[in-house]
Amino acid sequence: MPVAVIESLDHEGRGVARVDGKAIFIEGALPGETVEYQVHRSRPTYEQAEALRIIKRSAQRVTPRCRHFGTCGGCSMQHLDPVAQAATKQRVLEDALWHVGKVRPQIIYPAIHGPAWAYRYRARLGVRLVPKKGGVLIGFHERRSSYIADLQSCDVLPPHISAMLPKLKMLVAGLSIADRLPQIEVAVSDDTTVLVFRNLLPLKSGDEARLAAFADTEGVQVWLQPGGPESIRPLHPKDGPGLAYTLPEFDVSMDFRATDFTQVNVQINRLLIRRSMQLLDPRPGERIADLFCGLGNFSLPIARRGATVVGVEGSDTLVARALENARKNGVAECSEFYAANLFEATEDSLAALGRLDKLLIDPPREGAIAVVKALGPAQLPPRIVYVSCNPATLARDAAVLVREKGYALRGAGIANMFPQTSHVESIALFELA
Repeated sequence: MPVAVIESLDHEGRGVARVDGKAIFIEGALPGETVEYQVHRSRPTYEQAEALRIIKRSAQRVTPRCRHFGTCGGCSMQHLDPVAQAATKQRVLEDALWHVGKVRPQIIYPAIHGPAWAYRYRARLGVRLVPKKGGVLIGFHERRSSYIADLQSCDVLPPHISAMLPKLKMLVAGLSIADRLPQIEVAVSDDTTVLVFRNLLPLKSGDEARLAAFADTEGVQVWLQPGGPESIRPLHPKDGPGLAYTLPEFDVSMDFRATDFTQVNVQINRLLIRRSMQLLDPRPGERIADLFCGLGNFSLPIARRGATVVGVEGSDTLVARALENARKNGVAECSEFYAANLFEATEDSLAALGRLDKLLIDPPREGAIAVVKALGPAQLPPRIVYVSCNPATLARDAAVLVREKGYALRGAGIANMFPQTSHVESIALFELA
């Protein structure tokens, strides 16, 4: 078997080596290690491989905690010390900003850390009936595969959900539609757990009785989703308490439904909002836009600081949820919310929002290229805080802001929203130069 010395980690947490001028991306290898590897995909300029034996170990290597590490594709960095994981993600962010955007931040913000385990309050579990593998499988996808890893536990899920996985397998196996139930959505709040079963066929009465008994025994709510996200309905109990997460620092409580987008890591979300408000510095009398605002995760803290917030989101459902959250938290008078497709933003559509003193952007992985290009000469807020879940699109958008719009990249840093994974969440501050 070939041997290589690992130089760095890539954005997916794979060790990077160079052999005979070709880049080798090796799963399970860490910088500074010498490894024996096996290639599973070869291309003219690169190869993808897996570490078979660690000849020289990194001091940052740790024993993976999860018994399914290496099979389950949900976590790829459990073999790396958590502090080193954050440092690696910071390097990924800096590399993307420079190599993609040709920009460098003036300041590197300290990484935002939180719990390394039991942090994932939102999850979408795949479900498959595979008789050859013993029946029902529940878990995340296997590495490099569309197959479902058969999880007996999961240490990044809350303990009560992890312990529930074998029971869920037995439950689904006893349903008449065990082969037509592809996923279970998990949503956990402070005192409520909702499981949404995606049922492609109607349930029989016996199925509903089984699900109701499971809900009572496990202390959860069971919902059904026969169609799109708006089709979800409670099965049992019919009138259980709603889901909500709190932002104590801002005296805010956010109601949401199980299929709404919310951050999976409640603790990191709170710290990320704190950092965002420190950088944005909302003040009474200011008018601040929150683009891709969702159900108001950043909007309500902005309003709580006394500024008028203008939230824009592509989903009518989330806009309605944001309005209701603003009313519930007593900030409706200084909150405006609009539904609009920000991927088609124009100079005129942004100008229609009125005067903007500052801007917060929190787009999905695709980034906000239409928004940053649409910022016209008369609509350049002096300060922009950009929250990103994809360093590459942040870097692309940063290049436009710096080279075409006249902004300076004052600072950037990561928030370790998904410990044990290679996912990089980050925040950046731009100010007119």
